[in-house]
Amino acid sequence: MATTARERLLNAATELFYEEGVHTVGIDRVIERAGVAKATLYNTYGSKDGLIRAYLADRHESRRRRITAKVEQHQDPRARLLAVFDALADSIAAPNYHGCAFVNASAEASPDSGIQEATAEYRGWVRGLLTDLSREAGAEDPERLARTLMLLYDGTSISARMDHDLTAAELARSTAEALLDAAAPR
Repeated sequence: MATTARERLLNAATELFYEEGVHTVGIDRVIERAGVAKATLYNTYGSKDGLIRAYLADRHESRRRRITAKVEQHQDPRARLLAVFDALADSIAAPNYHGCAFVNASAEASPDSGIQEATAEYRGWVRGLLTDLSREAGAEDPERLARTLMLLYDGTSISARMDHDLTAAELARSTAEALLDAAAPR
C-alpha cells in the first residue's frame, strides 16, 4: 500500500499511463487518482515529463527484476537465454497487458524527449542482456544473435498487443531456440 505522496503519484501514473498513454492522460487525472495537490506533483517530480520518466524508470526496474529472476533460475546458458522469452510470456499472459510500456510511450514522444532517453536506456539493457546471454550460450556472433532476438522480442510484444495473440510468446521462444541452435551449434 502506497503511503507517501511520491508512491501514490507513481502508482497512479503507472496505472493511467500504461492503460491509456502518457500524453492522453492529463496531470489532473493523475493527481486526482493519487489524492494529492498539484503542487505536490511539481515539488516531487518537477513536471509531467519528470513523472513520465519516473514511471518509465520504475517499469524498467520492474522488468529487469522479472527477467533477471527468470534467467537466474537456470544454470545452462541456453536455458538462461530462452528464459528471457519465458519472462515475456508471463508479461503477455497478465490480464492487464497493454503492450510494452516503452513502445507505447515512445510512439507518443518527440525524438528529443526524455521519454526517448528512458526508452533507449531500457532497450540498451535488453540488448546488452541478450548479447551477454548469447555469448554465454556460445553464439559465434553474439551481437548479431542478440539483434535478431531483439527483433523477435519486440515483434512478440506487438503481436500480443495488437493481434491479441497469447501464443506469440510460445512461438517466439521456439523460434529463439532455433536461432540459437543455428548460431551456437552444440
